Amino acid sequence: MLVLVRGGAGSPPVDAASPLVLHYRAEWRLMHAGDATLRFEREAGGNPAWRAHLELKTRGFAAALYKVDNRYSVVFDDGFCAAFYDYLVRERGKRREIRVRYQEPAGKASYVEYDTVKDKVVETRQIDVPACVHDELAALARLRVMNLSPPSSVELPVSNGKKAAWARVEAQRRERIETPSGAYETIRYEAFLFKNVLYRRNARLFVWLTDDERRLPVQIRIQMPFFIGTVTLQLSSQPEEVT
Repeated sequence: MLVLVRGGAGSPPVDAASPLVLHYRAEWRLMHAGDATLRFEREAGGNPAWRAHLELKTRGFAAALYKVDNRYSVVFDDGFCAAFYDYLVRERGKRREIRVRYQEPAGKASYVEYDTVKDKVVETRQIDVPACVHDELAALARLRVMNLSPPSSVELPVSNGKKAAWARVEAQRRERIETPSGAYETIRYEAFLFKNVLYRRNARLFVWLTDDERRLPVQIRIQMPFFIGTVTLQLSSQPEEVT
């Protein structure tokens, strides 16, 4: 039986989401298509408490087809409530700076997208959000500290600044997976962010967390239609602790 729990504010303190750096190898159509680095670290001053960075670069043939060098950074507190994020997009000739501020004013998220090539703002938006809302990385950090075992699911408040939703995350099954960094016993989760939940794209998002106290995200997969293909990120080396 699938048990559904709705999660909001009042989350447990961060423990599994300790400061660390994770390196991933991206595969697309059976080739090494790129590399990603995910970093969680403590913020100086302590409030908001955390900053997460994600860097993604294509390489080789994939970079020749579609060059990507994207950098994303979000700040959130010990309750995983996002304060703001900045997103630098560099894809082919596209150059964008995206800034989202949550709870400024309270109950709102403000989105600004700036085209650095044309030197102009191309989109602004303000939407309603809950008092505590996660971006995707804060939601991942929160999932790591939740005791969510299969078969069960939770609904989390998420927003990318353009849209907000209660997104379901489903603990589906335990799996042993092989990655370049080794073999792991994991729990596979599916996060329902696509198909007009947070994004319009027809896709599915899966995350494999180690089935232990570390709860490391050792594999992430975006499964898209055949003509686009599936992208899989696998942990390529052992995690690095941030001091």
